[in-house]
Amino acid sequence: MRGKLIFITGVGVGYVLGTRAGRARFDQMVAQAKKVWESPTVQEAAGVVQAQATRLYDEGKQVVTDQVHKKMGRNGSAVPETEEGWDSAVRRNDLPANSF
Repeated sequence: MRGKLIFITGVGVGYVLGTRAGRARFDQMVAQAKKVWESPTVQEAAGVVQAQATRLYDEGKQVVTDQVHKKMGRNGSAVPETEEGWDSAVRRNDLPANSF
């Protein structure tokens, strides 16, 4: 709720400032924002953040893939890959419906 209140307050302040300042001031603020965004320091920081995000995504994807393979079996089905796996699945009555 607090985040929504802050957001609505920000929108209101932006609206009031925008209507008082007019189009010329808005264009000036946009130009300044572009200048900041295109600065080498900001671009370098954005590159670092993007590289970290990509690394975390890849690590998370690998963890999920490993968990799925562990749960489903390496062959992509829920059928155990070894005889021992079959035996324990039969004892637990844990075979999936599509295993036969």
